[in-house]
Amino acid sequence: MFFTPRTQALPATVPFVGPEALERRLGRPFRARLGANESVFGPSPRVLAAMAEAASGSWAYGDPEQHGLREAIAAQLGLTGAHVTVGEGIDGLFGLLAQLTLDPGDTVVTSLGAYPTFNYHVSGHGGRLDFVPYRDDREDLEALAARAREIRPKLVYVANPDNPTGSWRTADEIRAFAEAVPPETLVVLDEAYSDLAPAGALPPANWLRPNLLRFRTFSKAHGMAGVRVAYVFGEPEAVRQFDKVRNHFGVSRMAQAGALAALADEAYLAEIVARIARARDILSGIARDAGLVPLPSATNFVAIDCGRDGAFARRVLEGVLAEGVFIRMPGIAPLDRLIRVTVGRDEELNLFADALDRALRAARG
Repeated sequence: MFFTPRTQALPATVPFVGPEALERRLGRPFRARLGANESVFGPSPRVLAAMAEAASGSWAYGDPEQHGLREAIAAQLGLTGAHVTVGEGIDGLFGLLAQLTLDPGDTVVTSLGAYPTFNYHVSGHGGRLDFVPYRDDREDLEALAARAREIRPKLVYVANPDNPTGSWRTADEIRAFAEAVPPETLVVLDEAYSDLAPAGALPPANWLRPNLLRFRTFSKAHGMAGVRVAYVFGEPEAVRQFDKVRNHFGVSRMAQAGALAALADEAYLAEIVARIARARDILSGIARDAGLVPLPSATNFVAIDCGRDGAFARRVLEGVLAEGVFIRMPGIAPLDRLIRVTVGRDEELNLFADALDRALRAARG
């Protein structure tokens, strides 16, 4: 065989079943797409204009050094361009990180039920995953740090705010966690929902450590999930390692132009953050009206406790999907008692409310 034994042993799967695959299975399109934590509000008009203008120049490769975008990100963070590199979404950067850091058999600590695409890359590069359970529907920072001190893993992963629960930790808690991790363990801090985090949740951008990398994206509040552009920042010595393996033409001219425009349109970002907060409140109200418990969220989704076990939540999920509304749920107990619903426009939330009502009645028998 051409492929390594490690590759052959991996399951032929993907971290998420996409809504398009579910539509093909169901034989019809969804009426509302509220499962992938995308922003249905879309990008800024200035982003669309910048990308349209850049499209005419797509016969040429984008800047392989991403100089303008890196400098703009760095300026917003109060850092230098040497502190930042850009990639094809956080998922793409996670793949590069696994390639850069993991030899077969290296251990990686993460939370049981946390963002699965990170795990996907770890396994693909021969890493061994070691899991710490959630506590009270939040990543257990104290237990993660203790496990890292015990087994000295190559990486430890934490998301703040968190997916799939929407919870968050304070900046002081994150700093204390990083300080408790052994220096030979690299802290992978996923801040995909940073634009939506409440005050006091994020350490300042200039909080850097030799064993820390922080990942952020344009996919969430900026509404650019389909464009695939994100960045990682940290100490220059760590960040420059990405240049050794990254696809230097992987971030297109249009993506770079769109991300630059998004950074410049702070008013639009503030408007979208407010719309997401409003929609989150409506979605939480829908859950409570249905007799369910919404978890507090600092993201663009709400995790809803269905009140029973994973089998019941799965029936609710399948019922909502059958009504033409795309949502998701965590797959690991005890988080699998939850369904996870992305915020949307009022009409989409109304569709979800109706679908949830019918799904609950069917699931309850």
